[in-house]
Amino acid sequence: MKLNQIAGAMTAVGLLLLNTSNAFAGSELPPGVSTGLALGAPLPEGVYDVTIPTWGSRSTNPATDVGALVPAWLIWATPYHILGGQVGLAVATPVAQVSIDNPVGLNKSGVMNPLLEFRLKWDLGNGFNFGIHEDVYLPVDSELTNIGVSYNFASFMQIASFSYLKDGWNLTATGVYGTGRNGDRPGYNAPDWFNYDLTATKTFGKWEVGPIAFGSTDLSSPHVGYLRQSQFAVGGLIGYNFGPVDIQLKLSRDVYQSNYGGYDTRFWSNIIVPIWMAPTPPAPTVVAAKY
Repeated sequence: MKLNQIAGAMTAVGLLLLNTSNAFAGSELPPGVSTGLALGAPLPEGVYDVTIPTWGSRSTNPATDVGALVPAWLIWATPYHILGGQVGLAVATPVAQVSIDNPVGLNKSGVMNPLLEFRLKWDLGNGFNFGIHEDVYLPVDSELTNIGVSYNFASFMQIASFSYLKDGWNLTATGVYGTGRNGDRPGYNAPDWFNYDLTATKTFGKWEVGPIAFGSTDLSSPHVGYLRQSQFAVGGLIGYNFGPVDIQLKLSRDVYQSNYGGYDTRFWSNIIVPIWMAPTPPAPTVVAAKY
């Protein structure tokens, strides 16, 4: 192969890497990850583990596959309250695996940015609930940093969620805002972003079914030439309550995307396990007075 042919081939691979890495940029919290969860409602006092595996394929050219796992999103629903809202604390360290088909042939995995979370949840009565989260993502340097999947800087996230829970319905709308950072180097820059997750499910005995939808949009450009991304996806959820373990399965597909290079089809699961529940206070003893 002549030198100019080698240079041309290397340039083509470089452009492919640049184009497909754009599929990883944008929201630090995966859009749609909270669908199925009544994120606005307070939990009974206790410690909970939510495991969220997800795998999807985006129809870029070449195709991009992204799998992620939150092995332990640990949530402590405390007995404490501020302004009438239940205080909660949470921590999570997700991991991810990214592959791009030939001719790029990229396959990388590693730790994503750990998350620390403070929550306040209000039961407003008559089935209505509202919650807010204040979160910080800690910096991490892994194999995924150089392709812009994880970030070597701290960022902040705010969440507001409304949940209506009554007569077996879970109607939840969640908005998420995240901060980015300007710069030219992958893994050291990201846009500010906004996600919205929507859930409308109904429980029938131990079964739960219903539609989900979610979207995301970049709010800033971290460097000159960055193409702001946005997407909207729809799908469905089916769940079953096994008693101590509640499992939800979700399938979603982009119906709109801009600057991701292709449409994403994704399979999700929420596995919710109570680790410890506060004992229920005993009913008060009624002593009848004798006359």
